[in-house]
Amino acid sequence: MSIKPIRTQQDYENTLLRIDELMDSLPNTQEFDELDILVTLVEAYEEKHYKIDTPDAISAILFRMEQENLKQKDLIPVLGDKSLVSKVLSGQRKLTVEMIKNLHEQLKIPFESLFGKVSYT
Repeated sequence: MSIKPIRTQQDYENTLLRIDELMDSLPNTQEFDELDILVTLVEAYEEKHYKIDTPDAISAILFRMEQENLKQKDLIPVLGDKSLVSKVLSGQRKLTVEMIKNLHEQLKIPFESLFGKVSYT
């Protein structure tokens, strides 16, 4: 087993190929241990070079609306009146803590996606 850090894109691609070769390794073998170490190295490299940021609140809401085939009027019970819904979705109004709570509970949007635009008023 010859393991080295992943420093370049070529190292990364070579490591992915080796992981593919080791995918059928049995537990408690040298190959399985190598697989475990290489996966950890790839995760660290991807976290540094390919990090995917959490979407902003408006994008998360619009995505959920698309998934559930919702219209703006469907958000009135969640966010408030028609005007508030329009202002939130256009970015003119920040989400309040109560709105975030409702979006999370009623539409199952993760808190992490909603906290970027909190107003404590």
